[in-house]
Amino acid sequence: MFNARSLLRAWRRPLMRGVWVLVLVLAGFSVWLTNHFLTERFTETTRNQSELRQALYAGNIISELQRAQVVPLLLSRDPSLIGALNSSDYLTTSQRLIEFRDEIGAKSILMLDTSGRAVASTDRNQLGSNHRTAPYFVEAQRADSTVFTLHLQENNAMEFAYSRLIRHDNKGIGVIVVEVDLGKFERQWAGISDAVLVTDSQGTVILSTEPRWRGHPLKDALDEQDPPSAIQRAIEATADWSFIPPDAYIFGEAVMRTDGRIPFQGWRITSFTAYSSIRERVNGVLALEIMGFALLLAGSFWWLSRKARSDRRVALKESAELRQLNLRLQREIAEREKAERSLEVAEQTLAQSSKLAALGEMSAAVSHELNQPLAAMRTYLAGARLLLQRKRPEEALSSFQRIDDLIGRMGAITRQLKSYARKGEVAFEPFDLRDAVSSALSMMEPQLRTRHVSITRSLPAEPVVIRADRLRVEQVLVNLFRNALDATREVDAPALELTLSTGDTATLTLRDNGHGIEDLENLFEPFYTTKAPGDGVGLGLAISSGIINELGGRLTARNGRAGGAVFELQLPILRQDSATAAE
Repeated sequence: MFNARSLLRAWRRPLMRGVWVLVLVLAGFSVWLTNHFLTERFTETTRNQSELRQALYAGNIISELQRAQVVPLLLSRDPSLIGALNSSDYLTTSQRLIEFRDEIGAKSILMLDTSGRAVASTDRNQLGSNHRTAPYFVEAQRADSTVFTLHLQENNAMEFAYSRLIRHDNKGIGVIVVEVDLGKFERQWAGISDAVLVTDSQGTVILSTEPRWRGHPLKDALDEQDPPSAIQRAIEATADWSFIPPDAYIFGEAVMRTDGRIPFQGWRITSFTAYSSIRERVNGVLALEIMGFALLLAGSFWWLSRKARSDRRVALKESAELRQLNLRLQREIAEREKAERSLEVAEQTLAQSSKLAALGEMSAAVSHELNQPLAAMRTYLAGARLLLQRKRPEEALSSFQRIDDLIGRMGAITRQLKSYARKGEVAFEPFDLRDAVSSALSMMEPQLRTRHVSITRSLPAEPVVIRADRLRVEQVLVNLFRNALDATREVDAPALELTLSTGDTATLTLRDNGHGIEDLENLFEPFYTTKAPGDGVGLGLAISSGIINELGGRLTARNGRAGGAVFELQLPILRQDSATAAE
């Protein structure tokens, strides 16, 4: 028995050492393998996230540029601006430019005469300043279309502008300049950990979260040593012992570089992402793995040394240290989870802001369409009140029914706004064009009755079925009826003639006995109007023409032989075989 106990004590210590060595070797191999696998996986995930952010940034830049690109063309055709340049009367021109700036969201709008002097501006401090040598003025004088220029200012800020020569009678009379606010994206990018920059086709930095980089070639910008900076904050705590080779070294630190293309004049976008987030995630897993092996090792200590008091004290001490390590790891994990949740909230807030900006642009058009039903409802309510006072409730119920129909139309308009917010498809459906005509006339009935307008309708007995967005078709019809009412305002006996015919297409012809159309060529151009100031801005027919074109039809206008204007609306007819296939 004594020999057995002595033998047990003799081999217990070597066995303990062997177990320790085996556990340490297994732990080292597991940590190495886990670090290699997770580093590759998290690096690829981080790179994909960086590419997605780059696509979002590039889309925002292109959207801002495209929205401002068409503005110089529209303003160069604005009659009031052309008249101001011809007459040198700029009393109200700056105020008009301010209204345009607020409507389109541009940074600033500037109008120059042929000498380069600022005659109108959204910034009144620029009035009278000379821009003869400015790139946007020089390039606009040489081109026949809208030109885009960028210029590095003295305060190291980059100026982006669209400009176009204003012509009258084939002669240049001035230049309109619209400055695009791309600097706001730099301010947005500054709130993230990445360092972001945009270069032009020559490789020169034009946008950057590092202001000192602007105007320098990309290589020279990356060689600058100017701590502290945004890129240093982005690469802080980057580990050098990872298995993934770094894409670049900036300020002596390794970073991941992601390049993307912006489809505009050869621009490119580059972002530098720190490896710190990858290292933190990998280290968190490794710490848990190491803790597991440490617990296993502590268990072997306890099992092999359970009969020795000194070993028990060591085991208790090891356990206390491991508990403290576990608590610290739990706190670090909780802090990292909190940071990740904050990042998700920030990304959701950014997406919601972009969505609300798009809804704001559409709200102006929707409010324009809601004014007509509201005006009609006010008229019907006044009539219903008068009928109730005269104790004619049955006729008053008819007015209430029409009010209910108008409320339904307003609900359809708001549903269209919600559909736009969800980026869903347009609600195309088969419907009878005669019903759309009747609905539009019912909406305009209060104005027609007040003006004592004589309406002659010629509609076919058979249904005229088309496939389109009924709400938008009714919007076009209401615009045409409203223009006809305005055209016959000075006529003693106003009359409208409405004819619907079928053939290869459904053709709706609207004639009035008004004063006719003076300028047929520019009738459907934006901002063209014959109404007095304050009665309209000349967008109704331009919007209507765009809607019909999108539906595959055509909207034309001409002057009638007996006077008045004739509008003709053509839409494709839904054939029987097409209707069956759609069902």
